[in-house]
Parts: sequence; structure tokens; C-alpha cells
Amino acid sequence: MKTLAFLSAFLLVGACATQSHKEKIQSIKNSVQIIEQKDVMEYASTITINELKSHLYFLASDRFEGRSSGSNGQKLAAEFLKRYYTKESISAPNGGDYFQSIPGSYFGNGFEDTENVYAYIEGDEKPDEVLVISAHYDHMGIQKDGKVYYGADDDASGTVALMEMAQAFKLAKKQGKGPKRSVLFLHTTAEEIGLQGSRFYTENPAFPLEQTIANLNIDMIGRVDTYYERNGRSDYLYLIGSDRLSTELHFINEAVNQTYFDLELNYTYNDEDDRNRYYYRSDHYNFARNNIPVIFYFNGEHADYHRVSDTPDKIDYNLLMKRTRFIFATAWQLANQDRRIAVDKN
Repeated sequence: MKTLAFLSAFLLVGACATQSHKEKIQSIKNSVQIIEQKDVMEYASTITINELKSHLYFLASDRFEGRSSGSNGQKLAAEFLKRYYTKESISAPNGGDYFQSIPGSYFGNGFEDTENVYAYIEGDEKPDEVLVISAHYDHMGIQKDGKVYYGADDDASGTVALMEMAQAFKLAKKQGKGPKRSVLFLHTTAEEIGLQGSRFYTENPAFPLEQTIANLNIDMIGRVDTYYERNGRSDYLYLIGSDRLSTELHFINEAVNQTYFDLELNYTYNDEDDRNRYYYRSDHYNFARNNIPVIFYFNGEHADYHRVSDTPDKIDYNLLMKRTRFIFATAWQLANQDRRIAVDKN
């Protein structure tokens, strides 16, 4: 009888503890309040197919020679981004020149100097708190036979998404509508050789990492992967890492989607046992390893992944626009809600 009584008491305590955890999670979910819905949609609508397409066709062209880190093509791409932000009157952080220079010695023997490119919109109310939105602009260069790795999806799609989101945030600021927190648009280099540009940034941040509230990282959002193509569906996006460090971040992203877009959000690759290990394979990881909440937005691999056939004509520009608007709306929420998101996991 004593054994049974003890076991019953243990089970009761365990059930209460489980319920308490569930209640806590539900409370976090219930606390998410989507803000400024009219403003979000007004500025999201300035992200257009035509501008995304124009930027992407230019960036994923022969002119940039595959954008391999340290190459002439990568440096031309960096100058292209700098000219864009200058034209849009979006400043570089800390009065800089948009380039965060990385010496070749940082990577080891055989590498050339390269640079991250970043632009910055200062927050109106909480400027010391910074949201980082990132995408890598480097790719794989040129094959020995002279064929170019265009990298239209990987990751010109993410690069042009950043450009359009920055323009939308700038217009909102010009019209007196925030953001409350600062937003850094970080175009990383050297992702294709081991996430080196983002590692350099997190070791040499423009703003203290403890003031970085989250990183939204975009790497391939312009295509439909093999699984969804086979099943005749396209209105989806894979999310990785959203709940790894912040329960609140995950629910904010879910609520934004439900409010505005109704994409199918697929968490298959967020499984800690995922054999692809995508959580560790793009630039968000260098933020996550510094305890900064992250979301990695990804359309999955397709037949042209890391091939010279990853060309601009294969991008679904309507889908790219919808996904970019979705990420912008999540960024708006994070930049403008009253308090910064909580880190409740590690």
C-alpha cells in the first residue's frame, strides 16, 4: 500500500508539473498581440514583384561572376548594395561606409579579403535594441569550364528580400511610423565557405550582442522544393529555430502568419534529429550560439541547388513577394511591440 500511495502521489505531482508547463506555454501564446495591422499591410504592400524581380535578375547575372567571396564579382555585388542603400538614404551603422571588412587572414591561407555589407535604420524609442535581418549575398563563383553559379535562389532571393524590406521600413520612418527599435540589414559574405561572414560579425558586432533582440535569417525563399513540387503545392515556408531559444518568438511568427498570410509553416527541418542539420548550416546559427533568438526562413532544396542552373527565370516571384512580406510583418512586430521578446530557453 505504501508503494502504491507513493507512486500515486508521484504521478499526481508529475501531472501537475506538466499541466503547469502547458499553462505557461499557453499564457505566452495568449499574450501575443499583433499590433498596427493597418500600417503593417500598408508598408508590406510596397514590396512588389517588379522590384524584387528587377533586383534579382541584376544580381544573379553574369556581371557578378557567381559572387564568390573575395572575387571581383563579390566586390561588385557589395558596391551594388552600397549604391542601393545610399540611393534609398538608408545609413550605414555607426557612421561607416556600409562595408565591414574581413581580412583574408581571418579565413586561413588562400582566401582574399572580403566584406559584409550592412545598412541601418535607427529606432525612434528604443534605438539601443537592435533587430538583425540577414541574408548572404555570396555564392559559388565560376566553374573551371567558365559556367557561372548564378545563385538566384541561393541567396539572391534573400538578398533582394532584405533590400525591399529596408525600403519599406525607411518609408515608414519617413512618414513618422517607427520603427521603435533599430533594424540592421546585414548582407553576409563567406556563407558558402562555412558561415564565416556571420561569425565575423558576431565576433565584431556593430552593436552589442546583448542588445540584439533577434535575428531573422533568409536563405533561399524564391523556389518550391522537390517535396512540395511533387505534391503540387507551393504556398509554404520552412521555419527553423523559431522555438529553440524563445517560445514567444515562435508564437509571434505563427500569429503574424495567421493574421495576414496563411502560409503553410513547415517545421520538419527544425527537428533536433533532422539529418540535414539545417539549423547549423546558415548564418542564423552564429547568432543562436550567442543566445540570440533566431528564425531561419527556407524554401528547401530543389534540383538546381548549388548548380549553375539556379537561374532567375526559375524564381516564383509572386511567392517570393508573399514570403518577403511575411518576414517583413514579423520584423515589424518585433521592432515595434512594447517589450523585447523574452529568451526562455538555452
